[in-house]
Amino acid sequence: MTSPPSVGTTASGESAERSGRKTRYGRPSRDAFSTVTLTFRSDGVKCVGRLYRPDRPADPALVVLSGGPLGVGAATLEPYAERLAAAGYAVFLFDGRHLGESEGEPRNLLSPTRGRADWEAALAGLRARRDVATDRVVLWGVGLAGGIALDVAADDSRVRGVVAQTPIRSGRAFLRSRGLGTFTRGLLAGVRDVAQSPLFGTHTVPVVDEGEGGPALVSAPAAAHRYRDLAGGDWENRTPARSFLALARHTGGDRDTRLTCPVLVVGGTRDDVVPVESVETVADSIPNATLVRLPVDHFDPYDGAGVARTVGHGLAFLDSAVDK
Repeated sequence: MTSPPSVGTTASGESAERSGRKTRYGRPSRDAFSTVTLTFRSDGVKCVGRLYRPDRPADPALVVLSGGPLGVGAATLEPYAERLAAAGYAVFLFDGRHLGESEGEPRNLLSPTRGRADWEAALAGLRARRDVATDRVVLWGVGLAGGIALDVAADDSRVRGVVAQTPIRSGRAFLRSRGLGTFTRGLLAGVRDVAQSPLFGTHTVPVVDEGEGGPALVSAPAAAHRYRDLAGGDWENRTPARSFLALARHTGGDRDTRLTCPVLVVGGTRDDVVPVESVETVADSIPNATLVRLPVDHFDPYDGAGVARTVGHGLAFLDSAVDK
């Protein structure tokens, strides 16, 4: 894992301002932490993240953070990283392959298998550094990354805890909840993408339904507007259709019963993208899990008061998990 010399340490919050996204949450003081951009390689592909370093304590516990709405990079979680760092945690917020600032073609491809490899590569890179304390590591994954973080922790006894926020534990179950017709059309589109891409390029489908017709990963009412509001006007609402195939192969696993670290599972009672019932099922399958049901929809936790409420529950869990 390397720190690009052209970037160096910067004042907190710069990346959100550069992106032009709306930032209506209350920012922590810029004097509370600093940031440095780090890169690591996952299966030879360069991935990019940002390490948030609090001014105190000198040896902070580390939160590895990734995810967000399907098909959107880690920038939507910058408010989380800033608040956690201001509270005294080091935070590594990263984009997996194909997303955000990380490399990888085709762009915006969603793959749970590659996603897990990216998490493991990020952890390996952090553990190889001497300037980051990795003896107290907590994974915080959102959406699809929430389910992946659980898998990683089940096979890594060094992880001290997991926050699984609106976790998608089974990509197949998530797609099938869109309806059998959408599921079938998505698979057919994925087969077409795989067949034509070597000669004619990637065949894409919408991430979120904007009335274009054809299968979309997300079709909840008002989701398109909320995606645009969070991700910014330059966000491209397309994913390679093979994402349907990758998600359909993802059925979760039997690793939940092997989790020995404490787990916080967070769901929204008004969430129509990842319904709270599916989140409750995840919590029920984990021996040492705490479930928090927030009165929010899928997008509230990314902005405004929803950030403070969600991070507040996470901080209480972190303090307990790492004996702060």
